[in-house]
Formats: sequence, C-alpha cells, structure tokens
Amino acid sequence: MCGRFTLTVELNALRRRFLASAEDVSLHRPRFNIAPTQNLPVIRQEGEERKIREMRWGLIPRWAKETSIGQRMINARSETLTEKPSFRPLLHRRRCLVPADGYYEWSKTETGKKQPYRIIVGDGELFAFAGLWDRWVSPEGKTVESFTIITTRANEKLSRIHHRMPVILPRSAEDLWLDPAVKEPDFLRQLLVPYPDESVRFYPVSTLVNSPRNDTEACIRPLDGGNT
Repeated sequence: MCGRFTLTVELNALRRRFLASAEDVSLHRPRFNIAPTQNLPVIRQEGEERKIREMRWGLIPRWAKETSIGQRMINARSETLTEKPSFRPLLHRRRCLVPADGYYEWSKTETGKKQPYRIIVGDGELFAFAGLWDRWVSPEGKTVESFTIITTRANEKLSRIHHRMPVILPRSAEDLWLDPAVKEPDFLRQLLVPYPDESVRFYPVSTLVNSPRNDTEACIRPLDGGNT
C-alpha cells in the first residue's frame, strides 16, 4: 500500500518536470510527510495542456453520500480496477499523475516494533504515481476533487519491507497514462507493474513519520545504516 509520501520540491520544479501549468495551486510547499485527506498537487490532462490541480488524497466517488469514504480509498489495487464500480469508469476517463519524490513503508522488526523506511527512485528524483481522480458535489453544492494512488505487487527488492507498492510510472508511460484517447483496459493494465528493482533505493528513517503532525526535513533524514 501507500499511506504516506513526500514531495520536497517547490511548485516551479513540478512545472518544469511535468511540463504543466498551475494557475490554481496556491498552498503547495515542500512536504516531508504527506498523509491522506490532505490537499495536494495532482497532474491532469485538460485538452492539449497538462494542468496541476489541487486535490484531496482519498477518493470520494461522485455517488458518495459524504466525504468520509475517502479515508478508506487512498489506494486502488491494480488487479481489481475493472471490477470495482468506484474505479472502473475512472480508468477510462479520469487518470492522473501524482507527483512525489519518495514514499514511506513500515516493516516489522524482530522486536515486534515497526521501522519506517523511505523509498526513493534513483538519487531522489521526482517521479509520478499512477492515480485516478473523481469529482464529488455535496448536497449544498460544494465541489471536492479527490484522487487515489494505484498499487501493485512489490518488486523483489521492496518485498523485503512490504508485499505491495504504489505504481511508479516510468517517464515513457506518463503521456500514455494521461492520454484520454487511450482507453483499452488491457493495455492500461500493462503499465501498472512493479518499478524495476535496480531503480529504487530505501533507507530507514525516524519514527517521527509515524505522526502526520511531523512534517519537517527530519522525517526524510537517514538513520545510521545508510541506503539499500
């Protein structure tokens, strides 16, 4: 699964990396411990342009009665996307990129305690999770746009920490994922695979990340022991 991640760059870095504009994202700042229900920059294809939109993490389907359902829909399993009524129509027409530069996962130690790790790509470069989004309107007329992050089985390297991982799209697949003309589910599922072992690294971090109230650079600082 993916329950916390990082995006430690300024908005201009997102614009450059993803060639996207961001007229309505006003509150973004470097984030070191992102948690569900928070509003975050997400990239969508809108006509001929890529746009960075501020959206809530935790999918609220358009048919939902209240927003609380989003807390249970922060992730979507790639294997069952076409079976779930919440996700099936979104796979066809509401795909997005969720920018990040790392994510956290917890592994149980011999003592029974859980040790958090930060997983990064390369030397900590920006990348994109495969995501789906939806638009919900409350009975009072308030609109909330929200997203979920797609997960798949972990690659061999990361399976030492957890059996699942978020789908990290290679750059070559980002255009395809956003392209509204691409709708064939079997083709799209071919993109939802584990990221290569040799391209990811992980290292232990402080248990500061256990609380979303802690959102400082100390959260991503490696503990003694280095990177793997």
